[in-house]
Amino acid sequence: MNPDAPAQLDGFDVLDACHRQTLFTLGKLAALVKRLHHHGADEDARSLARDIVGFFSSTARAHHEDEERHVFPALLASGDDDIVQAVRRLQQDHGWLEEDWRTLSAQLDAVACGQSWWDPEALREAAEVFIALSHDHIALEESVVYPQARARLNRAASVRQVHQR
Repeated sequence: MNPDAPAQLDGFDVLDACHRQTLFTLGKLAALVKRLHHHGADEDARSLARDIVGFFSSTARAHHEDEERHVFPALLASGDDDIVQAVRRLQQDHGWLEEDWRTLSAQLDAVACGQSWWDPEALREAAEVFIALSHDHIALEESVVYPQARARLNRAASVRQVHQR
């Protein structure tokens, strides 16, 4: 094995990396709200708003689609009521996050484009709701759903190895 070769990432490593990027970008969103309060929509605020909109309009959406397509189905079919309930909650969160994002992104787009119609109080309130739900959502995924999905994936891989012998 070449120690200089890039490490191979499994699907969960990619999902975990996206969570770290999401948490970082949520921090940028909180910083933007403070910046707007103290400095208004200066060039730094506009640039930050563009970065945030770019991430949550593309990468975060694709992340949720990947979870819905690749992680959730096996867990929903698991027959484990607690896991099914957790996954249903996460699916509901995806809908709420998308709805919250539509409200927030309109405000952020206005800031990013240098428009003056955005409402500082509405942006602050929408950001607080979005940040809180995002943190709760990630915590549930990382503490319950991802470990269960990883365990099921590992068991399935072990069974395949036994049958291949």
